[in-house]
Amino acid sequence: MAENEQQNSNLKQFLASIATIRGDLSNITAPPFVLADKSTTEFPRYWIEHPDLFCAPAHEPTPELRILAVLKWFLSSLQGQQYAGRKPSEGVKKPLNAFLGELFVGECGKEGEECRLVSEQVSHHPPVTACYLWNEKHGVRAEGYTRQEITFTGSVNIQQIGHAVLHLDNHNENYLIPLPNVKVKGILTGGPYPELNGAYSLVSSSGFIAEVDFTGKGFLGVSGKKNHVHAAIYRTDDHKRKDALYTAEGSWSESFEIMDASGQVIDTYDVAAAPATDFRAPPLDQQDPWESRKAWNGVIESIHRGNMQGVSDNKSKLETAQREMRKLPETKEESWQAVFFRKETGNSVAEKLMAVSGQRLEPESTCGVWRFDLEGAAKRERPWRASLTPYGQQ
Repeated sequence: MAENEQQNSNLKQFLASIATIRGDLSNITAPPFVLADKSTTEFPRYWIEHPDLFCAPAHEPTPELRILAVLKWFLSSLQGQQYAGRKPSEGVKKPLNAFLGELFVGECGKEGEECRLVSEQVSHHPPVTACYLWNEKHGVRAEGYTRQEITFTGSVNIQQIGHAVLHLDNHNENYLIPLPNVKVKGILTGGPYPELNGAYSLVSSSGFIAEVDFTGKGFLGVSGKKNHVHAAIYRTDDHKRKDALYTAEGSWSESFEIMDASGQVIDTYDVAAAPATDFRAPPLDQQDPWESRKAWNGVIESIHRGNMQGVSDNKSKLETAQREMRKLPETKEESWQAVFFRKETGNSVAEKLMAVSGQRLEPESTCGVWRFDLEGAAKRERPWRASLTPYGQQ
């Protein structure tokens, strides 16, 4: 049997198997040829792949324009996150399941005003990824965490549980950033693509709210528009949501327009044409063993070479080592301590913003409320876990 025929056969078997599973699919083992060349810990990088948009809210003169800039940044980041840096025409692939303690660290942007990222897998059962992103020069920082619960109902449904908060130092403002749920459609026809669905609120502490609605193609693709988004900014005290200050509409994977209160287009953003800034992680020989690209290097290189047996062998080696590590008292998940994040029981800033839109924290679903340990992080040096590696003691 030819390689492509074998892959198609394996894909059909894989789809048939997940169609019979009820419950969370987060840790399901996918065939090597449907895997992306990056782990879930790397995905927060797409929030800062356009540093100018990440920093833009800090320089707007009014709170109305600042929440509009935050909304534009948020919408502009969605294509990168959902396609993991691939072109939409290339479809989507399943990211590697991050292992407990996995880290991704890097930066992008011009020298002297870099946007930086620390992302860490703080829980494995259930899988929870925490991240902290910041630009020191412009005083913009964001932190958050998410648990992704994955189920299959003809489409792959990815529910995100958690929250993210963006902070502007110069204005002392906070923004609750939505974490949209995702449906990966087209799986059964062999052309998978993501759709965001549902209504979400982007809330500002300055008294404004952006209501964001995602819709996509309907059943059998006979209605609706692919990757469609509509958003409107209101004053928080406009309870009936009658007088939108600004609106945005279009496709989060192609382009969208921003209109003022009169309906006049004041900005157009071409998502597809906007070049992403190169993201810089340390060279492999300078990375810590727990850093994502070094830990998964054998898998990633095998994916790039098209060596599916190498993907399977290297992936199994790491996953087997992780299972053995969790059997030991000192490295079992119950006693595991994150390097850059600390577990708390609440977050007063997030809770205040959530209350505006009727949301609440769910620490019981995410093994706690995860906060970046700013003071502790400043003291951390590689190797972060001394002689302990993802494969055990060295």
